[in-house]
Amino acid sequence: MAYEIPVTQARAELADLINRVVYGEEHVVVTRHGKPLVALVSAADLARLESLKSEEAEAAAAEERVIASVSAIRSVASASASGERADFGIVAKHEPPERR
Repeated sequence: MAYEIPVTQARAELADLINRVVYGEEHVVVTRHGKPLVALVSAADLARLESLKSEEAEAAAAEERVIASVSAIRSVASASASGERADFGIVAKHEPPERR
């Protein structure tokens, strides 16, 4: 859980807060009027967050490429299916053999 501290108090205790984050492996949330304003995290945690963010962006881009290719396949299949109906309609009519 993160340690919360008001912004006015954080100003006075910045050096101590940095030590808590770096050496105590804590997260510090600075608040204003009781609402979270910023968070202090270690540089290592920030690197992990940025790495996750870029991985999510890459996954989203890959997902978009898959969706686009599936949509393209669908539109090609629809066009060819409707074209086939127009080109290949009924060519012969089956009639039962005559009875003798």
